[in-house]
Amino acid sequence: MSAPAPTTPAGRRKRIHPAWIVAAVAFLALVGAAGFRAAPGVLMVPLQQEFGWSTTVLSAAVSINLVLFGLTAPFAAALMERFGIRAVTATALVLIGAGSALTVLVNQSWQILLTWGLLIGLGTGSMALVFAATIANTWFSKSRGLVIGILTAGSAAGQLVFLPFIAMLAQDPGWREASLLIAAGAFAVVPLVLKFLKNSPADVGALPYGETAPVGGSPVPVQAAALDSGRSSNAAVRALQVLKRASKVRTFWALVAGFAICGATTNGLIGTHFIPSAHDHGMPQTTAAGLLAVVGIFDIVGTIASGWLTDRYNPRVLLAVYYQFRGIGLLVLPLLLSATVEPSMIVFVVIYGLDWVATVPPTAAICRETFGADGSVVFGWVFAAHQLGAAAAALGAGAIRDATGQYTYAWFGAAAMCTIAAVISATIRKDKAAKEPVPATVA
Repeated sequence: MSAPAPTTPAGRRKRIHPAWIVAAVAFLALVGAAGFRAAPGVLMVPLQQEFGWSTTVLSAAVSINLVLFGLTAPFAAALMERFGIRAVTATALVLIGAGSALTVLVNQSWQILLTWGLLIGLGTGSMALVFAATIANTWFSKSRGLVIGILTAGSAAGQLVFLPFIAMLAQDPGWREASLLIAAGAFAVVPLVLKFLKNSPADVGALPYGETAPVGGSPVPVQAAALDSGRSSNAAVRALQVLKRASKVRTFWALVAGFAICGATTNGLIGTHFIPSAHDHGMPQTTAAGLLAVVGIFDIVGTIASGWLTDRYNPRVLLAVYYQFRGIGLLVLPLLLSATVEPSMIVFVVIYGLDWVATVPPTAAICRETFGADGSVVFGWVFAAHQLGAAAAALGAGAIRDATGQYTYAWFGAAAMCTIAAVISATIRKDKAAKEPVPATVA
């Protein structure tokens, strides 16, 4: 006879906690949303070849996307409190899918600004890393760093899933088919979100994972109260009021500066210009795309490991280490680029992948530690700085390429900025606000 299934004290079969089901669907949603973020570097060269548009023009489209990606994030966090995680996430995926699908119709440079820039920027902004922080803060009371690491890895997994296929389709039959692949990936996740992604533990009569109800107390989750209070207020007003309060805390500005540099050296520079730069050195586009896919593999490992470390060690020290290692990698990158893939390039790809978004769990942890119930919205504003930095780097690197014919100065400048971010992160101190979290309610 087989052993009986594990049961709870009440004699029921032991079930997977609903928080992990929500996290799994959130992971898939992030995978679907990540398709476009892998696309610009691959599609930039085919668009240039077909339409003759300059690197600066296409970089401008990516910059608009990155700016909206960032500025939408804090409002998306507040909208999730107002209308629920499920509705905002589904809408965001539809915008991403529509923007990707409509890209196949463009024939003027201003049209790419609308599709790559406006539609996909708004959609990905609503599915930004603040989404991972909101899921973790709402559904989990323990292992939050690990959960944020896992969810953040969803973006890396999306890059890993989509990038090789985008590169192959962009080469044959063409970039339009690659855009349709991204649209299909985003649309495919929408039904799962609508069915399985719940707004809060209260929706399924549960407590956040790791939280126990007080004896004789109400089983309503603590996080549900914060969510309900957010729904009673205007989302835009709440986001702006949180910004006003956070701007008075020095830690906020330290995180903003560090994360702006983080965005500049990931999405803005490597994510947008690594493939064109490798192409300048004679490397086939599909080979360069494969290297970025490898970055995605190690990004998953590095981000999950960073979440585990964040639950155990000082997040400020972790940030300083991450930024400094990234700076060293960027400093030597111009020496590694060539027409063929050498072992030294593989080492760079592995190290950079481990470090790619490892900064997210410690940054989110500091936001939660310092700003309490407002932590998710504050992280949204910090992430906005991340994307503003990315947009500036994407546009600036494109202009440097057009002016000098190479990206070398962009790599060196980014390396110097990483050292600055490491120093800023190491000197972040625990503010008094950490002991007095800002309430979630709005007057």
